[in-house]
Amino acid sequence: MRNSNKLLMKIVGYGLIILIAAACVPPDTEEEFPDDDEWYVEKDDERCDQLLSSAAEYYKNKDWKSTIRVYRMLTNDGCDRGNEEQVYQFWAIAHERQAQFDSSEVVLLQGLKRLPDNLNLYNRLAYAYKRLNKPEDEAYVYQDILDIEPENSETLKDLARVYGDMERYEEQVEVLKQILELEPTNKSAEGDLVLAFENLGLDPLDIYRTRFAHNPNNVSYGIDLADQLMRSDEFVEAIDILEDLSHQWSKNGAVSKKLIFKKLAQAYVENGQLSEASEAYIRLFEEGSGDFRTAIEIVSLNIDIPDFETALLWIEKAIEIAPENGEPLGYKGNVYYQASLDCREEVPNTDDKIVASLAQKYFKMSLDKGYRKFRRDVKYLDENADDLLFGLEDWFLLNDQSVSLKPSGDCYSWVKEALPKDPSWRQ
Repeated sequence: MRNSNKLLMKIVGYGLIILIAAACVPPDTEEEFPDDDEWYVEKDDERCDQLLSSAAEYYKNKDWKSTIRVYRMLTNDGCDRGNEEQVYQFWAIAHERQAQFDSSEVVLLQGLKRLPDNLNLYNRLAYAYKRLNKPEDEAYVYQDILDIEPENSETLKDLARVYGDMERYEEQVEVLKQILELEPTNKSAEGDLVLAFENLGLDPLDIYRTRFAHNPNNVSYGIDLADQLMRSDEFVEAIDILEDLSHQWSKNGAVSKKLIFKKLAQAYVENGQLSEASEAYIRLFEEGSGDFRTAIEIVSLNIDIPDFETALLWIEKAIEIAPENGEPLGYKGNVYYQASLDCREEVPNTDDKIVASLAQKYFKMSLDKGYRKFRRDVKYLDENADDLLFGLEDWFLLNDQSVSLKPSGDCYSWVKEALPKDPSWRQ
């Protein structure tokens, strides 16, 4: 009897060892799912709640292996019904955290059988394919997402990227065009579109020409085309487009007007048409800008032309607009200074010195108001005052009792301002 008990205990012991050993065998990494018919078996709600709770706890604690194990059990018991998005999404993420992207793919595909329109599952599947370096499959997933959400710009961007990586440039171009329809100011998509056209051996300007041709009243498209034309040194065409836009006042807002005229002036400058550039800024000013810096742009252009009379006219307007600002005063000094450089011969004469002294006067007034752009000119004129500025010796040589002097001659005929005699020179 005692021997029988020992034998029974051995059998039970061996059985327990076998059961424990079987339980310790790791599960196959390849996920398996019940057939669809089996999936509809009646589930145990209490057990399902326990498994869902356990899975959530393991997930929270980042115990990915246990999370995977419980979700596998949970699915085999039919507990995913009614909880499909949570189960398949978090199950897939647990595999991702283990760098098991092939298993994540299997889980997500099964989840999409249950929830064929679930965007979260599609996005995770696209990520899995990206990590698995399966661009074809990744592209198919993005296409599926776009079937559900045709105007999903983020998905379009991902699809354009994948097409570019696969060198499928024609398809990339079509997707990038869709992006620009949704986001007309997307500079990144514009750049990618230009590159795709170049990869296809096509002229990128055709993109912008076609887009503007189809939307001739779209100011942004016109400005974009003008920008691209200027980058390609096609200034005449850019000018034509911007001139047309500048006359569409009823359709363009104040901000657009300002930008159009700035671009137009830039195009004229690049094309060597400084007078036309000046006119573009004058039109901007007269259409309601009234900004003293716009007036200064006109001044700078007319100095370069050179048309010092017009430059002086506009700098006076700038000073009138901003009398307390040192910048316009500095630019008035620069009008006189650049004129003295332009008009003088090798050795400065009396007229040159008078005008240079007027320049120095306004440079110093500008400095006194805190504007320092012309400080080096002030220093240079001070250091070379005997040669460049009208001083006491020059006044005595004139043998003139006047209290002020104006320059004479054709080159300075536009200068109406007189240089006053320094009070310290009076005897």
